[in-house]
Amino acid sequence: MATLYVENVPDELYDTLRERAKLHRRSITAEVLALLENNVPTENEFKRRADLLRKLDRLSASMKRVRGEFPSAQEMVREDRSR
Repeated sequence: MATLYVENVPDELYDTLRERAKLHRRSITAEVLALLENNVPTENEFKRRADLLRKLDRLSASMKRVRGEFPSAQEMVREDRSR
């Protein structure tokens, strides 16, 4: 596993990291790793997102297209009551 050192971190940013780490009951290192994991997508994450988009496109293409105006809430309630 690689090691990353960061120098010249502004005091305000470091203080915010320390507060976040305390809030999440983690070390500052663990908080920084969690932030990086959540905000820096890896190649596998990009592939996962691309797969999800393809699935959504297929789902969208398979759905019926509705044209015209939608019925009002009252009309839908009446229709349900008549069933």
